[in-house]
Amino acid sequence: QRDLNMRQRRWLELLKDYDKNIQYHPGKANVVADALSRKSGMFAGIKGYWASLRVEPDLISQIKEAQKEDSEIWTIVKNLDKQVEFRLDDDNVLWQDTRLVVPNDAILREALLAEAHSLPFSVYPGSTKMYHDLKQYFWWSSMKRDVATFVARCLICQQVKIEYQRASGLLQQLDIPVWKWDEISMNFVTGLPPTQRRHDTIWVVVDRLTKSAHFLPIRKDYSTVPLQRLYQTETHVSRLVFGKAY
Repeated sequence: QRDLNMRQRRWLELLKDYDKNIQYHPGKANVVADALSRKSGMFAGIKGYWASLRVEPDLISQIKEAQKEDSEIWTIVKNLDKQVEFRLDDDNVLWQDTRLVVPNDAILREALLAEAHSLPFSVYPGSTKMYHDLKQYFWWSSMKRDVATFVARCLICQQVKIEYQRASGLLQQLDIPVWKWDEISMNFVTGLPPTQRRHDTIWVVVDRLTKSAHFLPIRKDYSTVPLQRLYQTETHVSRLVFGKAY
């Protein structure tokens, strides 16, 4: 199969880190397992399993209770006549069509996101899959952004997710200089404690051939002009009169 669907990709991401030996077994020869998978007695267990994948009622109750103390919720309630997509049920719980409105509570939203992503049976879905699953039952204004941020912070996802970018090209190395100080490289070491002369940065100038380095104290607010003057004074005039770099 050349193209995998989202479910197959998630299983592939989960299984790829295991030391496994996959053997193909033709479906025609797998009649015993095939028959067991079609037993009607198994349906009740399957339904019970899928029911366990839903958010625990305790969390739902917390969301409903938190609605009573959320100012944004009350703003929507006061303007229900202008917002036809929202409604109140008999228990004064706010819904967006058929989706429960989640109040602006960081702890509740974090728990809800963790429930949909980090539990063992969730298989760590990506942000798109997780967003589409959540929006069937819940609503809040920044859900898509919050889901993407949560998935981006998941350490396991960052370790096992497949890289979809194209492979990088070969490293193009620079030519070796013919003579010392013909070519230089430089860098800045910042965030240092200031000295009496208010120097808080080190300017590192390195000869690419000999790797000889000069460490020049500067201030981080130096512009190009003082840097050029310092370079000429500290390297060219006083130290690098040798060679043919100048």
